[in-house]
Amino acid sequence: MTMLKKAFDFYINSSIHVSLAVVALALVTGFSLSIKLDVYFLIFLFCSSVSGYNFVKYASVAGLHHRSLARSLRSIQVFSVMCGLGMIFTGLVLRWETLLTCAILALFTLFYAVPLFLLKRNLRSIAGIKVFVIALVWAGTTVVLPVVENGLELYWDVYIIALQRFLIVLTLMIPFEIRDLAYDTMALHTLPQVMGIKKVKLLGVSLLVIGFLLEYTIDDFKIQQIVILCIVLLILGFLITLSRKRQPKYYASFIVEAVPIFWVILLSIAEDLIA
Repeated sequence: MTMLKKAFDFYINSSIHVSLAVVALALVTGFSLSIKLDVYFLIFLFCSSVSGYNFVKYASVAGLHHRSLARSLRSIQVFSVMCGLGMIFTGLVLRWETLLTCAILALFTLFYAVPLFLLKRNLRSIAGIKVFVIALVWAGTTVVLPVVENGLELYWDVYIIALQRFLIVLTLMIPFEIRDLAYDTMALHTLPQVMGIKKVKLLGVSLLVIGFLLEYTIDDFKIQQIVILCIVLLILGFLITLSRKRQPKYYASFIVEAVPIFWVILLSIAEDLIA
């Protein structure tokens, strides 16, 4: 049991779970726009997500305490380096437009953790914008990147899906924001700090309703995808309403972040049944 717990903790703490959620949302975009995503692109997406997330979470710790790193953190470091190499190798076969777009998104990730030159503060510490930066990067990564890699132009459906994804990811962050109320300084002005827990939950549900209605503005919408989207958003809304400051350890980091994975599984099953 101890080994299983250690393996599960590594799965969560090394950002494997959240990176699979990123890949899942990219696959959701593929289903929505009827585009096929190359396996090298998906591996690139996974590896870059692991590297990016672990850089944000552990770079400062590794820099200050390199010699006294815990064994688990050393393992995460090694895994991150391996994913960084995987990102480089798979990136060699991607379109240059994809790499350019990825570089722009990577700058947001970099300055999320590293202070901006003029402001001398990172994006994470600027009051009120943390979740919006994360939602923007996720929308760009899981919607714009797959479109660019497939050599498509940005058109109406892409913009709508990107906006929808932005709203859904923003809502996905609410359980994390509520969980972190005990740790975030008031200077951050997070949504729960500004609005309170009840109002931020209401905001989250409202954003999910808007995200669902946006599906009907897509030119090439499919009934089965609308039904599945409804199921997924109902589950996410339910998880938001259950969010508390004191929540189970893996509630946000595993259960909530599993929603995108569940979403793409449902779409895959529906696709197989129709085929």
